[in-house]
Amino acid sequence: MQKNTPLLLRFIRLIRLLFHVVSGLLQSAVYPYFPLPIQRKLMQRWASGLLSVLEIKLQCHGKLPAAEIPCVLLVANHVSWLDVCVLMAACPTRFVAKAEISRWPILGRLSRNVGTLFIERAKRADTLRINQQISEVMERGERVTVFPEGTTTDGTHLNHFHASLLQSAVITDALLYPVAIGYRNSAGEICQEAAYIESSLVLSLQKILSQTRIDAELTFNLSVSCGTKNRRELARLSEQMIADTLSLPIAHKKVEKFSDLPGE
Repeated sequence: MQKNTPLLLRFIRLIRLLFHVVSGLLQSAVYPYFPLPIQRKLMQRWASGLLSVLEIKLQCHGKLPAAEIPCVLLVANHVSWLDVCVLMAACPTRFVAKAEISRWPILGRLSRNVGTLFIERAKRADTLRINQQISEVMERGERVTVFPEGTTTDGTHLNHFHASLLQSAVITDALLYPVAIGYRNSAGEICQEAAYIESSLVLSLQKILSQTRIDAELTFNLSVSCGTKNRRELARLSEQMIADTLSLPIAHKKVEKFSDLPGE
């Protein structure tokens, strides 16, 4: 049976969280001035500290991309804002996020300072710009993570993976790593309290702090070479690999066959 955290312990965690966020804001102010290896260490240490405060235990499976590999694109399913933290703790990377996040009071400043790439989802023309930006970042040796579902789920299924942001992997002949993200509670069940769906950040934090423990699992699937595939093939392939890893169904708008996919 799932257990909840006592109120006093939740309050103590909240105070620790506030101090940790302030520390992150201070670090992020000088973050851009450090070389990439130090940036990665700072990012990893801060994210690991946040998971510790929230009693989230991270388990990684599979082979992570080596630091020296150029042009690496991580493609992951999306459950929560926690996804960013668990990925940073395991494999420091830059992220693509919706532009609204850049305007959030605290997380917006944090994400801007650490180099998040923001996309205006309502503007289809912005896809070309962001793909070019992702390509340039990867060619400089930095990893980038995209969440091609475009929204979060409750962790019980995958949504359709959109292919638009995977064009950058085709352009740069990148190595694409499909990464499966899952959360379980103290009873070993899918932790829907970790999911961030039609909620406020405050309410999401309340749910997370109420958990005595959350197990976050990251599985890095075998990398895919993008040079001989188009973006839609990459979307379907990474989508299926992640679904198989998590043993989850895929909610498709329509069934796509590889033979039906155009070359662009």
